[in-house]
Amino acid sequence: MFVLFFFTCVGFAQNNYIVKTEDGRRVLLKADYTWEYIDAEVSIAGKGGLDLAKTVNESACDMGADFEEPKLDNKIQAQLKKGRATMGHVKEKVAHDYNCTIADVVLLDYKEQKSKGVYVFCANGTKVAYKRTGHTIIKKGKI
Repeated sequence: MFVLFFFTCVGFAQNNYIVKTEDGRRVLLKADYTWEYIDAEVSIAGKGGLDLAKTVNESACDMGADFEEPKLDNKIQAQLKKGRATMGHVKEKVAHDYNCTIADVVLLDYKEQKSKGVYVFCANGTKVAYKRTGHTIIKKGKI
């Protein structure tokens, strides 16, 4: 009975926690003593009415009429399918963040590995970058 209780306590002791910093950003504190920002952009609307949230590049996307999206590695995409972090899921997040359809989100460039990736999109004429760490997808910001 003691062994069962001990392993149950150890299992519950290794949870991840989400905390909020003084400037309003959320941070994920992991059980392996690492952390990462959940919100990559900073918004300080309450302090003096300033809004510091900005996109990567607010100019229109420069795509030719014959532009085709780059092809991704099928092996990496198959591994990301379990954690819902494939290119389709990333495009859904971008479309949700920019209030457009998935068809309006075009992949311009990417750098991808199994554990991380950086993607540049054109969403509604705005060039934006998102990053993936593991299965977590966030907007790339200057931190």
